Amino acid sequence: MTASLPFEELPRLLVAALGGLAVGVEREWSARAAGGIKRFAGVRTFLLLGLVSGIAAELAASGVAAAGPLLLAAAALLVVSAFAIHAIAGDLDATTEVAALAVLGSGWLSGSGRIVLGSAIAALTALVLAEKTWMHAAVERLRSEEIAAGARFAVLALVVLPILPAGPFGPAPGIRPQELWALILIFSGIGFVGYVAVRWAGPEKGWGLAGLLGGLVSSTGVTLTFSRESRNAGAAGAPLAVGVVAACSLVPFRVAILAGLLSPEIGREVLPLLSLPMVAGLAVILLLLRRPAESASASGPGNPLRLAAALQMVAAFQVVLYAVNAARSAFGSQGLLVSSALAGLLDVDALIYSMYKLGQGTTGPFLAARALAVGVLANTLLKFALAVGFGTGTFRRLAGAGLVALALASLAGLVLY
Repeated sequence: MTASLPFEELPRLLVAALGGLAVGVEREWSARAAGGIKRFAGVRTFLLLGLVSGIAAELAASGVAAAGPLLLAAAALLVVSAFAIHAIAGDLDATTEVAALAVLGSGWLSGSGRIVLGSAIAALTALVLAEKTWMHAAVERLRSEEIAAGARFAVLALVVLPILPAGPFGPAPGIRPQELWALILIFSGIGFVGYVAVRWAGPEKGWGLAGLLGGLVSSTGVTLTFSRESRNAGAAGAPLAVGVVAACSLVPFRVAILAGLLSPEIGREVLPLLSLPMVAGLAVILLLLRRPAESASASGPGNPLRLAAALQMVAAFQVVLYAVNAARSAFGSQGLLVSSALAGLLDVDALIYSMYKLGQGTTGPFLAARALAVGVLANTLLKFALAVGFGTGTFRRLAGAGLVALALASLAGLVLY
């Protein structure tokens, strides 16, 4: 054992001690920054706690089975006793004591050979302690509906999803409840992130940023909402148009990224088809941003989780999957492209997953990629109709022109590739 000490045990003990040192530095610095308040442990004590827990793990692994847990329990008892003493004195803040317990746990893991996990826990503990101000400010800005939405999402993901049957049920391609529910979680999770980003960014950032972030939730919803807002916004038509074009420009990027993640083969085929609308969207946004800035207000979606919208998208996905499967059986390749255009009018995300499933079979990645590009084109034409039909004034002219540019670029990609 002596010969192996420098090469095995010593690095583990060193990592355990360094983890405690990192947490101890933060605790001692924050105590001095707060006016020199007294805490039961500083940089040296935390370093020693990490070292002691690492030694305890080494003792347990070396055959002295009882000594290791007893040493760790004694260190934990010391931490708990320190909290009890402070609590009797009226100080109920247990942050330092809980951090000490985390150091004991990370030191034990490092001493037992799980160095990556142990050091990660120590680093995460130090980060949580250092980000106190930001975390408290973030909690203060939370609304009750956002907390409730987060709790609902956790229940849907951790309770409902595991108990659903895998399927499939019914005629081909079949209904797969667990797979569909996972899609609901993905869609609603994206919506929740978009909601928080829009609200926390603030309306003062402009309609362009609101549209870009809102496009993470629903670019069609952004188009319809901004089109209606243009009737009351007066001179804010240009910023509203920037928001719509920004939201719609996300669609080819999102389709290419999601398709590539689900199927690298489809991703390689669809990227050349969508590269032109990607470039066109960025060019239109830059041109619109050259106009004088105009102030306007923006707000995010009213429902943080947007479960109803997620359910609608998943229902659309299942309908699209059946429609695409039927069209492929009845009409071959031509029917697939027509049904993809119709699907793109409803929901591009559903079409992406449908093409992923069909691309694994006889459809092939090339035809699946063209179907996705057709769906993107149809989706852009729908948004053009919404912007022109519901919008007015400067917004109608600028947003309409921008969406026409996106549609022409999508068509060019289909023709040239």
